[in-house]
Amino acid sequence: MAQTEKKGGLLRKSSASKKPLKEKVVLMYDEIFTTEDPSKCNPRFWEELFLMKVNLEYLEGKLEALDGEELMKIKDNINCLFQHCIQALGEEHPIRVVNALQTLCALIRGVHQKNKSTSGFDIINMLVGFDKAELCMKNLMESLDSLLCAEGSESLKSLCLKLLLCLVTILSSPLSRREHGYDAVVLLALLVNYRKYESVNPYIVKLSIVDDEATLNGMGLVIAQALSEYNRQYKDKEEEHQTGFFSALTNMVGSMFIADADEKISVQTNEAILLALYEAVHLNRNFITVLAQSHPEMGLMTTPTSPVPTTPVTPLGTTPPSSDVISSAELPLDADVQTSNLLITFLKYSSIVMQDTKDEHRLHSGKLCLIILTCIAEDQYANAFLHDDNMNFRVNLHRMPMRHRKKAADKNLPCRPLVCAVLDLMVEFIVTHMMKEFPMDLYVRCIQIVHKLLCYQKKCRVRLHYTWRELWSALINLLKFLMSNETVLLAKHNIFTLALMVVNLFNMFITYGDTFLPTPSSYDELYYEIIRMHQNFDNLYSMVLRLSTNAGQWKEPASKVTHALVNIRAIINHFNPKIESYAAVNHISQLSEDQVLEVVRSNYDTLTLKLQDGLDQYERYSEQHKEAAFFKELVRSISINVRKNLAFNTLSQELLLKEFSTIS
Repeated sequence: MAQTEKKGGLLRKSSASKKPLKEKVVLMYDEIFTTEDPSKCNPRFWEELFLMKVNLEYLEGKLEALDGEELMKIKDNINCLFQHCIQALGEEHPIRVVNALQTLCALIRGVHQKNKSTSGFDIINMLVGFDKAELCMKNLMESLDSLLCAEGSESLKSLCLKLLLCLVTILSSPLSRREHGYDAVVLLALLVNYRKYESVNPYIVKLSIVDDEATLNGMGLVIAQALSEYNRQYKDKEEEHQTGFFSALTNMVGSMFIADADEKISVQTNEAILLALYEAVHLNRNFITVLAQSHPEMGLMTTPTSPVPTTPVTPLGTTPPSSDVISSAELPLDADVQTSNLLITFLKYSSIVMQDTKDEHRLHSGKLCLIILTCIAEDQYANAFLHDDNMNFRVNLHRMPMRHRKKAADKNLPCRPLVCAVLDLMVEFIVTHMMKEFPMDLYVRCIQIVHKLLCYQKKCRVRLHYTWRELWSALINLLKFLMSNETVLLAKHNIFTLALMVVNLFNMFITYGDTFLPTPSSYDELYYEIIRMHQNFDNLYSMVLRLSTNAGQWKEPASKVTHALVNIRAIINHFNPKIESYAAVNHISQLSEDQVLEVVRSNYDTLTLKLQDGLDQYERYSEQHKEAAFFKELVRSISINVRKNLAFNTLSQELLLKEFSTIS
C-alpha cells in the first residue's frame, strides 16, 4: 500500500503517481483567497473549516505572497474569516475553539507583517472592516475573557494569551496607534500581570526582550499622551478654581479655604496607564531610552478638533486621550516651543497625584509613582541622562498650596538637568506630608530614591549644581516632626527606620560630599546647616539614647540611630565651642552666616570623624517578594475600572445611535 508524505500543505503519494494532493484545509484556504464567497457553493463551509487542523505555515505564506492591491481584492473574505473565527470561539467543541484561535493568530500576524512592508491599507479595516470593528473587537474580547477566566485547559489559555500578544503589535503602526494605542497599552499592562506570580507569563518574557524601536516609541507616545491629557485637564481645573468663586472668597477671608479648594481639584488618577509605564520601565532596559526622547510639549500644541457628541462625563484620567490629538512623532519641532519628554510628563503627573494621599486610592497611586522612580533611580543609563549637563529642561512641577509660601512663577524656573526635577519632587513630598495620617511607606521610598541618586553621583563623581540646602532643611524638619510626634507615630510605625535613613543621608554628604557637591563652599554650607540646626540632632540623640537603654521593642532600631549619629555629634561638639569662643573674643552676640562659615573653614584640620561603611550601598528593588500583594490589589482595581468604563462607553454610544435613529 502506498505511503503518504505531508509537506507544506501538500499530500504526496510515494507510489509511481507523483501528482501532489492538497489537504482539504489548504483547498479551503485557497477558496478564501479568491474574490468569490466560499460559502456560496458550500453553505457549511465555515462549520467545516474549524474542524480541520490549522495549517499556519500555508495560511501565513498565502498572505505573504500577496501584494497590497491583491489583498484589498479579497478583503471581504478576510473580514468574513475573522468574524467566523470570533463566532467559533463561543462553540462548546474545543477543537473548533483551538482552530479558531490559531487561525486568528495567523491572520493577525500575516496582515500585520504585510502592513509593515506595504502602505495603502489599515490593519483593522483589512481584518474586520471599519463598520464592524467595534462590535467584532468587543465580541472577541468577551470571548477571550470567558476562556481565560473559565476552569479549563491551560494550553487553551496559553493560546488566548498568544492571540492577545499578536493584537498589541499595533503599537508600532502610527495610524493604528492613534486609534487603538491606548487600549493596546492598557491591555498589555493587564496581560503582563495575568497570574504573574503563579505561573510563567509569556507577556513578561516578551515585553522584557522587545527591542523594536518603533514599538517601544509607540508605547512611550501612548503613555505620554495619556499623562499629558491628565496634566492638561488638571491645570484647566486648577485655573478654573483660581479665577472662580472660591478664589474670590479666599481673597476676602484669607486662606482658610485653601484645603477645601484643593480637595475639589483632586481628580481620579489613571493607574492603568501608570501600570503600563511601570512594567515597561521595570522589565525592559531598552524602554529607558524612550523616557528621554525629546518632543514638543504636548500641552502647548494646539490642533484643530472636530465637534464631538456630548457624552456623560467619566472621571478624569480613566479614559484615553481623544484620537484627534496629534501623535508627537508628527509634531514639528519649534525653537520657541518648550521641548519635553516622557519622563518630564511623568514627573509633572507625579507632582499632581502625590499631593493628596489621604485616601487609599490616591495613596496607592502615589506609591506606584515612587516605585517607578525607584526603578529609574537604580538604572545606570537612566542616571546618565538624568545627570547630563547637555540635557537641560524647565520642569514646572505642581506644588501643594501652603499658607507660608508663594507660588513660584513658571517663567522664573531655570533649565537644569532632569535629576534636579526628581530631587525637587522628593523635597516637595517631604515638606508637604508631615501629617497625622503619616504616609510612612511613601516617605521611606522617597528617601531611598534620594539615596540612590546620591550613590550614582558619588560613584561617577557628578558635581550637580543643585540647591542642596532645600533638601537638608527638609530632612531636618522631617526629623523634628518625627520627634514631636513620637508617641502617636510609634503606635503605628517604626520611625527609627526612617530616622536612620535620614541620618545616613547626612552621613553620605559628610563622608563623600567632597566628591559630588558642586563647590567647596557647598560642603561648608552643609556643616553650617548641621551646626545651625544642632538642637534637632541633640534632641534626636536624647530620644534614641533613652529608648536604646531601655529593654523594649525599640531598643535595637533606636541603637542603630545612636551609632549613626556619631559623626554629626562630632561636628556639633567640635565646632560649637569654636563658634562660641569666636563670638566672645570678638564681642558679637549673634554671628552672621559668613562669620560661622569662617570659623568652620579654619577648623576643619582638627576635626576627627569615623569612617562609616556601607553608606553608598543599597538593596535593589524587588517586586515579587515585597510588592506582590500591592500589585495584585492594584490590578484587581484597574480591571474593575476598565471593565466599568468599557461598558459605560458602549452604553453611551448605543444611546446616541438610538437618538439619531429617531431624527427625521
